[in-house]
Amino acid sequence: MKTLYLVRHAKSDWTHDVPDFDRPLNERGHSNARGMAKHLLENGFNIGCFISSPAKRALTTCRYFAETFGNSNIKKIEDLYEPLLEDFTNTVVRIDDEYSSAALFSHNPTISQFASSLTSEVLEFPTCAVAVFEVDCEEWSQFEGAHKTLTHFFLPREIL
Repeated sequence: MKTLYLVRHAKSDWTHDVPDFDRPLNERGHSNARGMAKHLLENGFNIGCFISSPAKRALTTCRYFAETFGNSNIKKIEDLYEPLLEDFTNTVVRIDDEYSSAALFSHNPTISQFASSLTSEVLEFPTCAVAVFEVDCEEWSQFEGAHKTLTHFFLPREIL
């Protein structure tokens, strides 16, 4: 059994003179990222592998989670910035099997579409939302054909 966490980046700043890729988190974004990571840790969740879009807002969100879980090893995947649906699957099937759990940090609308494709529910990810899926497989390469169960969907406005 594997556990997949899908995390949309926290709230970002909309400074007009900054390219989209380089947008930082705003004050609420920093607070929410720290708070959501702490909530997961305090409620017994475990994340072994951290994979992020290289965009500043996603990577910063990922760093808060990684620090909270005592892990500084973050893998940046270019395809998680402006991703296609298949980019998520292609990323998941390449996760090292030593990890029983992994978190992907990315962007809307595709992270919402990907999460919804894994369940019968329509999931809309506000910033810093976290979906947790149990994946019935022994190896990440078996992800596509494995049964997936949405076990939790955390929204910052309900948690923090």
